[in-house]
Amino acid sequence: MKRRLFITFFSMIIALAASTLEARTISFDLDSIATWGRFPRFCVDTYRWGDRFFNSYDSTRVIGTGRRFNIKVRTESLTDLYDFRFTGDPATYVGMVSKPVTTTGLWLTYMAVSVGYDLNVGQYFGGSKSRQKFNFQFNCSLFAADAFYMSNNLGTRINRFGLWGDMYNPHLDFAGIDNRAWGIDTYYFFNHRNYSQAAAFAFSKIQVASAGSWYAGLSYFGQEYDFDFNGLPDDMKRLIPLQQYDYRYHTRTDNYALRVGYGYNYVPAKGWLVAVSESPIIGLRQGWLKKEAIPRSSIGVYNRLRASVVYNRNPWFAGVVYNMSNALFYDTSHTMLSSVMSIEAAVGYRFNLWKVK
Repeated sequence: MKRRLFITFFSMIIALAASTLEARTISFDLDSIATWGRFPRFCVDTYRWGDRFFNSYDSTRVIGTGRRFNIKVRTESLTDLYDFRFTGDPATYVGMVSKPVTTTGLWLTYMAVSVGYDLNVGQYFGGSKSRQKFNFQFNCSLFAADAFYMSNNLGTRINRFGLWGDMYNPHLDFAGIDNRAWGIDTYYFFNHRNYSQAAAFAFSKIQVASAGSWYAGLSYFGQEYDFDFNGLPDDMKRLIPLQQYDYRYHTRTDNYALRVGYGYNYVPAKGWLVAVSESPIIGLRQGWLKKEAIPRSSIGVYNRLRASVVYNRNPWFAGVVYNMSNALFYDTSHTMLSSVMSIEAAVGYRFNLWKVK
């Protein structure tokens, strides 16, 4: 069924791209729309004002692609890691890493809106069968907004276990996991005329000269992690100090935070871009760790790291994007570091269905 949907979607995209030859005879440029009447002219004027205000750059640093549509084939691999340290004398360590989920899909983008379908190919090469992940990204020169949802209830593998000084790799599959995270970030670029995040991570602009920018904004995100250690062998379970919680580590928090970061786009040669963006996030965390009866407040500490390598030979483009998110949970009896990593590789083509001015 999934293969049939993928083939149907691919055929629709090819037909749409092929129709560009016929669409050139139809005029949908803004000047033509403005002649339709007073209200269309008002809409066109408002759009042009907004485009200048929210999306203007110094053309010696950033330029547009000249095309509103792009079609791309992308492959993404996603995995997550969890590291526990339970306080004791000596301390107990538990480290986990999930099998990667690898998807390949075809995506069509019009300006900031994208639609596509990803086929899970990782299951045919020993990866996880399914994961839920949703991402939405909006970029203009002034600011950006990101929304996400991720879940993992397929299990992971314990690759580090034991007391400090006596740790080993048990190579043990661990199914007692049911985790999810969601949230939204909004942030403003201070050097927005010279630096384009969209050029580095969305392929919708072209950075022609190196530039960087500080950025700052607000974030909200929630997390719920549930680890059930009852399925472990008895000799491992007795080292985990969660007896009073029936050997379950269950966390549920809401976080309200300030995000401050810096991004830099380096242009080593014409058509090439190497980018990095680093952003610590610190704020108020509300919720409970280890299923306490009364929710409590504490300081939340998180981090977002992104990097990319992009090649533009307009209208063609190709790129590799790396993302890593870290979350730290702690109290006097433990620390837990959660990390989610993804790598996306994409190749695409930009085009117009009608004349653009």
